[in-house]
Amino acid sequence: MLWSASAGVALASDGPRPSTPVDWVNTFIGTGGTGAEYGGTMPFVSTPFGMTNWTAQTRQNRISVSSYEYDDRYIQGFIGTHQPAIWMGDYGYVTLMPEIGNINYAPEARRLPFTHKDETSTPYYYAVTMGTDAASRIHAQMTATDHAGYLRFTYPSGAKASVLVEATRPGIKGFISIDAARHEITGYNPDRMDAHLGPLALSHFKGYFVVRFKQPFAAAKVYEGVLTWPDRHDVQGNNVGAFATFDTRRDNTVDVQVGTSFISIAQARANLDAEMPNWNFDALRDALKATWNQKLGIATIEGASDDQRRIFYTGLYHALLYPKLFSEHGRYYSAFDDTVHDGTSYTAYSIWDIFRAENSLLTIFAPERINGMVQALLQDYREGGWMPKWPNPSYTNIMIGTHADSLVAEAISKGFKGFDWQLAYQAVYKDAMTPPDGDTTRRWFDREPHTPYEARAGLTYARQLGYIPADKISESASSTQEEAYDDYAVAQVAKAVGKTDDYRFFMQRSTSYRNLFNPRRGFMQARNADGSWASPDDGWTEGDQWVYLFAALHDVPGVVRLLGGPQAAAAKLDEHFNGGHNRHDNEPSHHYGYLYDYTGQPWKAQARVREIARDAYSDTVDGVLGNEDCGQMSAWYIFTAMGFYPLNPASAHYVIGSPLFTRVTLNLPNGKRFDITAANNSSQNVYIQSVTLNGQALDEPLISYAQIEAGGTLAFVMGPKPSHWAAHWHPQALP
Repeated sequence: MLWSASAGVALASDGPRPSTPVDWVNTFIGTGGTGAEYGGTMPFVSTPFGMTNWTAQTRQNRISVSSYEYDDRYIQGFIGTHQPAIWMGDYGYVTLMPEIGNINYAPEARRLPFTHKDETSTPYYYAVTMGTDAASRIHAQMTATDHAGYLRFTYPSGAKASVLVEATRPGIKGFISIDAARHEITGYNPDRMDAHLGPLALSHFKGYFVVRFKQPFAAAKVYEGVLTWPDRHDVQGNNVGAFATFDTRRDNTVDVQVGTSFISIAQARANLDAEMPNWNFDALRDALKATWNQKLGIATIEGASDDQRRIFYTGLYHALLYPKLFSEHGRYYSAFDDTVHDGTSYTAYSIWDIFRAENSLLTIFAPERINGMVQALLQDYREGGWMPKWPNPSYTNIMIGTHADSLVAEAISKGFKGFDWQLAYQAVYKDAMTPPDGDTTRRWFDREPHTPYEARAGLTYARQLGYIPADKISESASSTQEEAYDDYAVAQVAKAVGKTDDYRFFMQRSTSYRNLFNPRRGFMQARNADGSWASPDDGWTEGDQWVYLFAALHDVPGVVRLLGGPQAAAAKLDEHFNGGHNRHDNEPSHHYGYLYDYTGQPWKAQARVREIARDAYSDTVDGVLGNEDCGQMSAWYIFTAMGFYPLNPASAHYVIGSPLFTRVTLNLPNGKRFDITAANNSSQNVYIQSVTLNGQALDEPLISYAQIEAGGTLAFVMGPKPSHWAAHWHPQALP
């Protein structure tokens, strides 16, 4: 589908109405905004969970800078990137750029102007025409497979046409080689932009590539820095690359296929041979379109506006990009022991974000991936000693807690059996019981360079005091509460493997968040090692005392009791929302709208989640309120649109909100069908009057994963005024 721009807003073109789910995707949602606190997305051409994503490069990416920014007016190249989020770095990337006339190596010199009216952007195909006049305009197209990209460049007839292949940037030592007989340029890029954040030095890490051209070279050269080496076919050094020129007198189109690998150049070539065995661009594009339609088509919706359809299907597209495949046809390079293994692997788990809803969404839309994704985390544990917090592709020590525990527990609670449960328990038990190296000699600041693996920072103190002290460890109050939830997750794994005593131990320890409740103030508050209260402003992670009042996802009823009961808790939530304390642009607030279900006022949950969905999401380039964070922001919207949300993911249950559409049909991968209907639904009729599940009255605002997977119908009746549906629900603590 074509997209054009008007006043900074991405709008559908005047073409035919979309007829398939992928045609509703607006890849520009989240690509524009102010500063770094915007969606940070890119208009990727990629398979679902693809290892390498392809996008036009409007600026050189780095940590806090994405390759594509909607307001830019020049394209510097087309990059095969692995950058998963704006606040993470890229690694092992490769860039190509078509040029006319003299070869320019520097991005500022080689860039070409473009306008959005000359762009076509979809998940399966991207095209753009660059340049200022007929003699300089180049038409570029892209499609992709899991490990490879297919680029096609069309030049003015008779132009001196070249393709630049940039292996590394200034300061990065890489390698490039030309094989004219094979029409190939090969090389590697060892850059890991966030390597300084983790404890591991990976001497064997490289992003390998094979760039294969359909047309023979008229000439080809390698370069290093600003120097070309006309008599050499390869070069190793800083800022290296190559270019090939082509005779366009008979054919002004140059076809390029790029295989990528983290194993070797030979494996990059094998990936390319396996995934692009011939030069059929249209067939690959059509196959990728079919793949996206199959995945996005798991959900069909009725009663949505065009804007809502674009937000919904774009959200699914974003969610189905992560975690990223990191194995290559049965083998993978491990960024945890720096060697190659047999098996399947994934990376780019933004776990502090995605454990809340994104992972739960994948258990519904991509259950065939879950066993491999959990097994990948266990391989990381086996090869590196710990499950990671935020692999990219190795340890980065970003964010707090050990929420991989939640991903493991959720998979087990939902019945996934394709990984070693005993090994899983070893991994989560180590998280819960083993302090990191130097635990009491560091404050463990987030993104602190060159530290040991952090795991649960301050666990030594937590085991002694029942909380992490603010005068010893940074972000202590948030960590104490989030790790109480992690203990709940560990308890679920212990129960599943028959460790009854451990189950009881961790369930009891999961109540430790209560040690931070200050009854005089009515808030959670950091404490010092001597038991005294720290400043109310200390100890938080991307939040404050309002955001972290209800952080015990596993024990909301316990928090309600601490606050004085349902009525008092509801009043606190009213103050939270009315006082402007809800920050949906960041993940710790994502469950807040649903908390009213636990206070005897579910109609307020219904109104709040509708309000958030309306205000925080739009079909615009800045249509994601905060960073997309590997699908979490979108996962919230998709669940809310369906009418339920995984407030406690490890429990395998969902709390009820207010469905946005009159019908959502889930054509589940297991062959079953789950319908969510909402009679009388509208923007005014936000309140639930009644709910039935398969014809039986549902009297509590809760459904399970098992009920969804069994198929059936969840039927809402909506109205314009609050009802007493589920108002008398009395949830038990720690279900």
